[in-house]
Amino acid sequence: QVRLAESGGGSVQAGGSLKLSCGPSRWINWLSCIGWFRQAPGKERAGIACTKPGGGATYYADSVKGRFNMSQDSAKNIVHLQMDSLKPEDTAMYYCAAADRTACTLLAKDFNYWGQGTQVTVSS
Repeated sequence: QVRLAESGGGSVQAGGSLKLSCGPSRWINWLSCIGWFRQAPGKERAGIACTKPGGGATYYADSVKGRFNMSQDSAKNIVHLQMDSLKPEDTAMYYCAAADRTACTLLAKDFNYWGQGTQVTVSS
């Protein structure tokens, strides 16, 4: 029922910015939570931001607070992740994910729909 696809990844110098997008999905407003995760090689998949489709509190991992901003375009059912002041340690595969039975968390196990990922590489 839910189709998620990420876009907007790429390579950027440290201190630069990228904007990721997730969608579209006409069922996005049925979901209990939509979030962004990232995973670097050899590391756990880590939640970085999540929010309730249609509005609500947005939660951010401490590592990205003040640098990343998640937003929703309700008309287009698209979720964005604006990433500013990027650091080399932000380098990872970034995933859009959605949950339909749980409240918003930053735990990957609580999400049951996943996009294919988009690579973000930040150089020194």
